Amino acid sequence: MMIRNIIFDLGNVLLNFNPERFLSVRYDKDKGKRILREVFQSEEWLMLDKGVITQEEAIEVLSRRFPMDSSTIEQVFQEWTEMLTPIYGTVEILEKLKENDYRLYVLSNFHILAFNKVYRDYSFFQLFDGMIISSKVKKLKPELEIYYELINRYSINPEESIFIDDIPENLKGAEKAGLRTILFRSPEDLLSELRKYGII
Repeated sequence: MMIRNIIFDLGNVLLNFNPERFLSVRYDKDKGKRILREVFQSEEWLMLDKGVITQEEAIEVLSRRFPMDSSTIEQVFQEWTEMLTPIYGTVEILEKLKENDYRLYVLSNFHILAFNKVYRDYSFFQLFDGMIISSKVKKLKPELEIYYELINRYSINPEESIFIDDIPENLKGAEKAGLRTILFRSPEDLLSELRKYGII
């Protein structure tokens, strides 16, 4: 069946997201590892992705839990979106797909404040025909419900669609919803995988 819809994750597909590198240039190794655990690997980080707490609430909870790092935690929340820079090779692929009249969508786990910032900052978001952001719909990949949210809202035929993500577990969820999938490794690899479908 012909592919008509291409669905993109954001983090590490269209936008760089590397907390380890972000922390390594700001703090020593031990502190960087500690903040990685306390913030980016916390339950509250996932709750922000799901949109069930605010950033202010997350800062308050984590600061109480880790009082010795409270000022650092607040600073990290104010600055972490700086790492969300475009992966230009993928943006170029996105532009080519648009030129070739594919329908383009976003399906991503993303904090609401962070998404609002990158949406303002980067014009490539205007290329999309629709977007499902986890914090807006209160659902997370790889839960099946978030894939069906995309499929139903935009009347997408899963058999005519490819979902691109860098996390294998998220691809498994997409496949259960009937979507074809590509594991993102690099823009060059993505281009090669798309060409297998006769795309671009």
